[in-house]
Amino acid sequence: MLKRVVITGMGALTPLGNDVKTYWENIVAGKSGAATITRFDASLFRTQFACELKDFNIADHLDKADLKRTDTFTQYALVASDEAIKDSGFDLNKMDPFDVGIIWGSGQGGMETFEEQVTEYAKGNGQPRFSPFFVPKFISNMASGMMSIRNGFMGINYTTVSACATSNTAIMDALNYIRLGKAKIIVTGGSEAPITPASIGGFSSMKAMSARNDDPQHASRPFDVERDGFVMGEGAGALVLEEYEHAVARGAHIYAEVTGASMTADAYHMTATHPEGLGAARAMQQALNESGLTIADVDYLNMHATSTPVGDISEVNAVLAVSKGQNINAIIGSTKSMTGHLLGAAGAIEAIVAIKSIENGVIPPTINTTAIDPAIPGHLKFVLNEAIDHKVKVAMSNTFGFGGHNGIAVFRAV
Repeated sequence: MLKRVVITGMGALTPLGNDVKTYWENIVAGKSGAATITRFDASLFRTQFACELKDFNIADHLDKADLKRTDTFTQYALVASDEAIKDSGFDLNKMDPFDVGIIWGSGQGGMETFEEQVTEYAKGNGQPRFSPFFVPKFISNMASGMMSIRNGFMGINYTTVSACATSNTAIMDALNYIRLGKAKIIVTGGSEAPITPASIGGFSSMKAMSARNDDPQHASRPFDVERDGFVMGEGAGALVLEEYEHAVARGAHIYAEVTGASMTADAYHMTATHPEGLGAARAMQQALNESGLTIADVDYLNMHATSTPVGDISEVNAVLAVSKGQNINAIIGSTKSMTGHLLGAAGAIEAIVAIKSIENGVIPPTINTTAIDPAIPGHLKFVLNEAIDHKVKVAMSNTFGFGGHNGIAVFRAV
């Protein structure tokens, strides 16, 4: 018999707050994290703004040795996971360390380190002057590795990569390993540090990002008729998933239960989602089936909705395909309108929003959306501009990534 899995800890490092409490307050308040890029001079780029972290000094969290040997995406992972582990309050001294694992996610890994090292190599007239930390800093699995070293967790440990569906892939895998009895606790989530010249330049050249350089705070506008692309974000989200009976036995605070998660592939296009949302629809249906629910049971749907012309519509089509004539009672929103798109970390910080909505009975707004695209049916219920009080028993979080990856997670009140 499969074991039940619950969330007992959360940690967040986002453009809207450097801990879960601040992040949630600003999300509910409808604040935008977008502003002109300060990390580097982006004045010649097509897109010159992003959602950067605010008032954050990594030196307040890690010592010099850790800073020297880790890329920014790993540093973000360590900070968010520290908060989640502390929040969960489990005592490793009372557990077998092999019962605690980490399944982390990052779509790009150490992009910043890679750029810096290759740039230095190019400046050196071909002289092979690379840091001995180059490889361990940029490889994507190093975040999970460093987290295990930092905390002494000796259980299952690896990193998932499925582009912008990465965090939900990690959450799904953590769910499955725990309910199969292969771990008691798994720290999961994702981190991304993509505000670099190459990353911003690459997405800009694809015209995937908004170019509203004169008005960054209103640039991310999911579902809006004038949306023109996503806004890049950075940070990390961490969740402690735990076997239900283990959590109850130690008197842990339980935020919600993870009842289902699923992945499918579009098998359609390198970067575009399937126009009819076929893969996304199947993933949503499978996650709901696994949860013993239907689309009519979902109270809050945090959509992937990045504010791209094609992607938002295909996701709406997927939701309609799942409904098959059933009522769609869910209040629909996209918090990327505020945080920007954290790529591989998006699912993690959005899972936190879904879980907090269950805990607090509040659904955050989708900001900046002033005129919903007429291609979107009018009977769908969107939460626009202001948060609403709404009892949430079931929340679903959607993520989709380049390569046709679809990842869905379903959370339910306990």
